[in-house]
Amino acid sequence: MRTTWKFVAAVIAVALVAAVSCSGNDDSIGSALMPTTTQAASRSAEGSAPPSPANLSGTVTISGSSTVEPISVRVAELFSAEEPGVEVTVDGPGTGDGFKLFCAGETDISGASRTIKNKEKADCAEAGISWIELRVGIDGIAVMTNEANEVECLNFEDLYSIVGPESSGFETWEDAAALAGDLGSSTSFPSGELVIIAPGAESGTYDSFIEIVLEDIGDARAEEGAISDDQAATTRPDYRSSGDDNVIIQGVGGAVGGFGWTGFAYAANAAGVRLLDVDGGDGCVPANPGTIASGEYPVSRSLYIYVNAEEAENSPALRAYLDYYVSDAGLSTAVGEVGYVPLTSDAAADTSANWTGRVIGN
Repeated sequence: MRTTWKFVAAVIAVALVAAVSCSGNDDSIGSALMPTTTQAASRSAEGSAPPSPANLSGTVTISGSSTVEPISVRVAELFSAEEPGVEVTVDGPGTGDGFKLFCAGETDISGASRTIKNKEKADCAEAGISWIELRVGIDGIAVMTNEANEVECLNFEDLYSIVGPESSGFETWEDAAALAGDLGSSTSFPSGELVIIAPGAESGTYDSFIEIVLEDIGDARAEEGAISDDQAATTRPDYRSSGDDNVIIQGVGGAVGGFGWTGFAYAANAAGVRLLDVDGGDGCVPANPGTIASGEYPVSRSLYIYVNAEEAENSPALRAYLDYYVSDAGLSTAVGEVGYVPLTSDAAADTSANWTGRVIGN
């Protein structure tokens, strides 16, 4: 999904001020995540007309994680009130696809729901691209099922049994229950068809889910000889994958036996699905902003943006956008308004220092 704003004339925002604005509460999470161009313009004019166009002009191109996309979108909306002559384009094909573009020099910023991989570092280095890593927020990965499904809580062994490398060919929840029992789980699984719609390998949410939930169990199973070492950090290949969070939610909500996962902010108020509690070893914990912020919810991860350091030095527009991004308006207001958990004050200070000091990653 791509969204572009060219806030060149203040009158556009004024004309649209009556449109729906973002309130930042739980009821508005869904609308805040996927704003239309009309919403973007109206929200930047909220309360008064934006200032007269400043002298600053230029473009900022952002691609990468669909999870980070709403944060960058909201920052662009707020930033436009101060710099309406800057065109900001935000695209969310997935973390992996974003890094491909970034390391080819095609984007200024890459959103990521995981840290950059060694292969991606090598690709950037080969292309002569140095980067600055900025942590911008915290997100939980919502594990969800169809609202009509009876299951309430799943542990990591259950999740491995549903979507791990040993579950290829499982077509019912009962199939997964048998493997879960072998792994020591006593969870009561529902009956009926198991329909999985979830992120694919292009998504940082896919990588994070494997790292947090599946990899330790996969490593142990590999040591036992149940699977190969190459399978340990993988999922089953035979499910419907999508890089679009809304497609995943619609798919899970469209099948009684639906199962999937996506960023919490996308799923929090979505129709047709129910978020499951997850037991990471300390009991069942619901996914909500409080448990994600406290670290109690076991399927949580940090969110990042990666900045092309050379472009940042050459582009006043890019520098201004990033100055705004790492301010309270970005790391606190924008992150919170789109349903994610803001960084602690110390973590936000670290992010600001990394940007101000232009700390190059390695």
